[in-house]
Amino acid sequence: MITRQGLMLVLSSPSGAGKTSIARAVLNRDTGITMSVSATTRPRRPGETEGKDYYFVDDQKFKMDVNNGLFLEYARVFDHHYGTPLGPVQKLLSSGRDVLFDIDWQGTQQIKEKARDDLVSVFVLPPSTAELEKRLIKRAQDSAEVVAGRMARAADELSHYPEYDYIIVNYDLVQSIDAVHTILKAERLRRSRQAGLTEFVKQLREGG
Repeated sequence: MITRQGLMLVLSSPSGAGKTSIARAVLNRDTGITMSVSATTRPRRPGETEGKDYYFVDDQKFKMDVNNGLFLEYARVFDHHYGTPLGPVQKLLSSGRDVLFDIDWQGTQQIKEKARDDLVSVFVLPPSTAELEKRLIKRAQDSAEVVAGRMARAADELSHYPEYDYIIVNYDLVQSIDAVHTILKAERLRRSRQAGLTEFVKQLREGG
């Protein structure tokens, strides 16, 4: 029987370019993929749920887990720490489920170093700088000062696009969602991801 190790689908972009909206839509559309839940030291925002949106921990707990090698990736972003607990991801991949990540380029590099064969990375670009700023202001989650900081950081984030397997310019959200889902379906069919394929073909050749 042909079986498959799960893959890690990473979405990255500057804040406001649309990766989180795309991720949510792909999760709603495809039952074979699960969202990775990160740990973070930042305060919980209104409406966020512990264990669903993030695992909210203090600095001491986070550093202890880093020292114990319990993160697949981790980074400091906007004065707070973020990291992906290793255990839950390994369990999902081993069961054949795919895992979706909404992380930045730093985290993506760390995953690439540890598990390149299981990684599929997608970078989402905004259609323009003006549109990026407009989206950040429109979502009304952050102060004007924070928005300015995110815009300043965007130029550096954008420079890392060559490190990704796929690039999507988010002109239209629905089309971008379709594109990411198409990438996911194609990557699942890669010959290298399908365990038992050699034996299956051998049986076919023998008339089985």
